[in-house]
Amino acid sequence: MSFLSQGDASREIHRLSKFCTENNIIDPELYDVYQVKRGLREPNGRGVLTGLTEISTVNGSRVEDGKAVPIPGELRYRGIDVKELVNGFTSDNRFGFEETVYLLLFGKLPEEAELAKFKRLLSYHRRLPADFLEDVILKSPNKDVMNAMASDVLALNAYDKHSDDLSIPNVLRQSIKLIAVLPMIAAYSYLSYRHIYMRRGLYIHNPKPELSAAENILRILRQDKSFTPLEAKVLDIALVLHAEHGGGNNSTFTTHVVTSSGTDTYSSVAASLCSLKGPKHGGANIKVMKMFDEIKQNVKDWKDDDEVSAYLLKILRKEAFDKSGLIYGMGHAVYTISDPRAEILEKYTMEMAAECGRQDEADLYHSVARLAPELMRQERKMYKPVSPNIDFYSGFAYNMLNIPDEFITPLFAIARIAGWSAHRIEELTSAGKIIRPAYKSVSDDVVYTPLSDR
Repeated sequence: MSFLSQGDASREIHRLSKFCTENNIIDPELYDVYQVKRGLREPNGRGVLTGLTEISTVNGSRVEDGKAVPIPGELRYRGIDVKELVNGFTSDNRFGFEETVYLLLFGKLPEEAELAKFKRLLSYHRRLPADFLEDVILKSPNKDVMNAMASDVLALNAYDKHSDDLSIPNVLRQSIKLIAVLPMIAAYSYLSYRHIYMRRGLYIHNPKPELSAAENILRILRQDKSFTPLEAKVLDIALVLHAEHGGGNNSTFTTHVVTSSGTDTYSSVAASLCSLKGPKHGGANIKVMKMFDEIKQNVKDWKDDDEVSAYLLKILRKEAFDKSGLIYGMGHAVYTISDPRAEILEKYTMEMAAECGRQDEADLYHSVARLAPELMRQERKMYKPVSPNIDFYSGFAYNMLNIPDEFITPLFAIARIAGWSAHRIEELTSAGKIIRPAYKSVSDDVVYTPLSDR
């Protein structure tokens, strides 16, 4: 048997792909016939209940007379309103991500001494294995930083003598280790990508034990290692707001599913990273940024509501931007009247815009946030309220922080691993059964035909 040429192999793949398309189409009407909830969603858009959790509460409505009535969005970490949590540490002028991690993992706020000890524990684990940077991260650069991170996390399994031990003390140790080192894995993977694929100079900075996660991220990413107090504060708040968002989001549900199979912590986190990488999950804020770049290029007077509205209508009518008909950053699967994360981040993003001299852009964001909901209601005949979600403001915040586009989704992962770790421990301690939903076969029976008769 001779090998195919590259051209012949490519043509054969193209021919075979037609069978994939033709023989994998499910009639949409069958989903109604068998009452299958596509995307695990009810007809009203609410998620199908698949589990219970004590880690966080995500709520955008209440039930009255059997109907969902929109309310201002609520996000609670272990029962604590995230707005109160952020107000607590910002009023004391301290960083809050480490405290948030403690709350999510252990179910309570730490005392001052407990928090200090936990920060030292994170600092102790903020070290990669010997030669891991040189032998794994720098020798295996990837054009996609999220893929590099997943590969690097899996590689850490080989450095752990107790990688498959599912006892809670061991899983907690692994989780704290990964929470501590993921910022470094992400930053070094990006810098390796930048060096190889963008042909830029390579620099490697070590984290400083006395700095917070937010400060160390900015220190490692920037060649001069410098940052302002406001920059570190805004990044810290963004990490807190992205740290957890219920068990039903795609990557956290992945954590539960994969953990239920009995796999190791490194495999669980890698799977969640691969889920978050998807543009329908972790890449929405990049879409917002690119959409605003187009708005800024095509709208001459950013202060003219009529001109801004006209361009937003073009986007809704699939005549502008990516022709999807979506105004990115507007609306949420759960929140209706407001996204509490967006409300918090907006305040500090606008504060940074004033400091950076980008008030005109900030005003444009406010204009779109004010005009888009009514335009969407008129154009789409939408009856439930629509408001900006956290992605609407986070891309602008990261842009002012000089966070490169390639690092935005990795930054999301750096925060969300706190929630993943809490949910993994919850699954291990409370569930016990492998998550195995049912799929209904709708294929027809086919009589086998011997090869000689085909």
